[in-house]
Formats: sequence, structure tokens, C-alpha cells
Amino acid sequence: MKAQALKWIFPAVALGLGVAGFSAVNAVAKGEEEKQVVDTRPVVQVESVQAQDHQVLIQSYGEVMPLETTQLSVQVAGEVVYWHPSFVAGGVVAKGDILLSIEKDNYEAAVLQAEAQLASAQAALIEEQAQADVAADEAKRFPNKKHTDLFLRKPQVMSAKAAVKSAKAALMRAQRDLENCDVVAPFNGLIVSRDVGLGQFVSTGSVVAKLNNIEQAEIVIPIAGFDSVFLPETISGTKATLFNKGVNGFSREAQIHRDLGTVDTQTRMSNLVVRIDDPYALNSDQPKVKFGTYVQVSFLGKTLKQIYRLPQELVNNQTVWLLNDNAELEPREVQVVREEGEYFLVGAGLNNSDKVVVTLPEYPQRGMAVKVAGADESNTQGASPEKL
Repeated sequence: MKAQALKWIFPAVALGLGVAGFSAVNAVAKGEEEKQVVDTRPVVQVESVQAQDHQVLIQSYGEVMPLETTQLSVQVAGEVVYWHPSFVAGGVVAKGDILLSIEKDNYEAAVLQAEAQLASAQAALIEEQAQADVAADEAKRFPNKKHTDLFLRKPQVMSAKAAVKSAKAALMRAQRDLENCDVVAPFNGLIVSRDVGLGQFVSTGSVVAKLNNIEQAEIVIPIAGFDSVFLPETISGTKATLFNKGVNGFSREAQIHRDLGTVDTQTRMSNLVVRIDDPYALNSDQPKVKFGTYVQVSFLGKTLKQIYRLPQELVNNQTVWLLNDNAELEPREVQVVREEGEYFLVGAGLNNSDKVVVTLPEYPQRGMAVKVAGADESNTQGASPEKL
């Protein structure tokens, strides 16, 4: 009887222990599942914004051109007997250099002849003045007698003085013609072309060369309408910088010289003239800026007050995504004042310390809960983000 009871008790106890073990294992598994809750919120990065005063940078492009181009001509006729070694296309000459010389024999003779005529006229004047002195003495001896100007030789003296002046003028012309036999460079210049050679006879007024002034250069740059509103109040004298990018890139300082004062009827742009000193670096060790070079010109415009400077990729259709106090995405419409390089200048729509989301989820939605990268569970907004 006792053996039969034990026969049924042992299986019942084993079954109970199995059920209890299974329940315990199932309870532990459920607890672990409850602890492993997955956070499915997208991870984003945010940066705080702070308004600042910003001076606008205006950029444009233009071609370097000479300040002036001169068609050089001769003022006397004759045979060319000399020209300067640098008086060739592409040559650089300094102001005052003798570019070419014309045979001077005839003009030296003309100077001697004019000097002789002047001496003769001066001698005639001395003679007439002496005769006038004699006539004046005779008039004093006979005070009661009427004496005419002709008797006193006043007309003769005046004629002699006029002859002296005429002889002096002739001498000046002869000396000028002699000096003009040497054709000199009127400025530091680049020879564009030379149209005369040794032994060639040139007549008065013949064009012998074309020169570009290299003491200064000018660049005409177009300014679009959206840039013109940011031009400084006083444009003349504003400092500018020239850039040329590439293997042989360079930068040079310049200044805005003037506004052309008109608007192009085709492009509707206004034009400014930028001037650069010594473009060919004759008097400095600055990079040479050749005529015809296409350069970028940058200069500072007006200063905008309390502006937010944001990368362009953060602004889409005048909208910026922010992180609100509940760690949720919030779109904010902003006013883009100006585009400047890779940035937008935002004038309205943001407040200081607003947190701009710089890494958006693939499909951002208003009110979407997000997690800030680097934030712990208790602080989903992150700690001291970098300011824009």
C-alpha cells in the first residue's frame, strides 16, 4: 500500500517541480525583454545660433585694362637714325626714355639761324634806342619846338622791339623742333606696336607706335542689383583685393576709383572702376598683373546689424529646422537677406540660442521626437552645443 502511494507521489512531485521551473525561467525571460526596450528616435546634431553684426563682402569679376592707350606720333619730319632697344612690341620703357631719334642736322642749323636773327634784331633795337636817345636830347635843347613821335623815333623803337620778340619766338620754335627730334616715352609704358624702322623717313604727325600706360591699370566690374543695395555709402577710395586663382594665382591690393554713373541697358547692372597702381611691378616686388587678365575683385560693403550666418544646406525654401524644448523637430520660416559664398545671411525668424538641427533625419516631420547626439537619457537636448 505504501509502495503504491509512493509510486504516484513521485511523478506528481516531479511534474510540479517541472512546472515551477518553467514558470521561473519564463518570468526571468520576460523581465529581460522588458529591460531591453529599444530607443527608435532618430539621432540628430544641433548647434546654437547667436546674432552678430556682419560686414557684407561683395565680389565681382573684370578684365585688367590700361589706364590709357596712346598713339605716339612725331612732331617733326626727317629720317629715323636711332630707336631704343626696348622699343619693340612687348617692350617696357620708362618715362623719359628716348624711343627714337630723327636726324637733327637741319634742325640744329635752324636753331643757329634763329639765334642769328635774334642777334640781328637785338642789334637793330640797340641802334634804334640810341637814335631815340639822341632825338630826346635834341628835343630838350629846343623845348619850344613841336616834336612828333616820329621825330622822337618811338615807332622805330617799337618796331625794333617787335622784331626782337619775333626772333625770340622763331628761336623757341627752332629749339622745340630740335628737341622733338628725340621722341620720348610720355609715361612708363608697354609697347603694343612699333610702326617705324631705321632709315625710314617720317613726316610730321606720323603715328610711329602704340603704348599702354603701365603706371596704373583699371578694371571695370559689374554690380548686380541685389549687390548694389549693400554698397558702402562712399564708394570712391574703398579698398579692394584682386584675386587670380590657378597655378600662377596671385592677389593684389587695389581701390575703387569711381562709379561710372550709368546702368547697362542690357544687363541692368551698374559698373564700378577699380584702379591698381604699378600693375607690372616696376617699383615693387608685388606679383605682375598683365593687361587682359581676368580677375576676381572683392571689397567690403555695408555692415548688417544682428545677422545670423547659416550654411546654405541648413536653409531649405526659407525654412530652418529647430529643436524645441521637448526634444522635437520644429520648422521655422526665416528671412534670407543675402547669399554669401556657402552661407545665407538670415535677418529675421530666429532668436538667440535657438538650436538649429544640422543633421536632419531622412524625412523630418513637425513634432518628430529626436535624440541629440552625445546626450544621455536624462538630457536629450545635449550639453553646450557649438554656436553658429
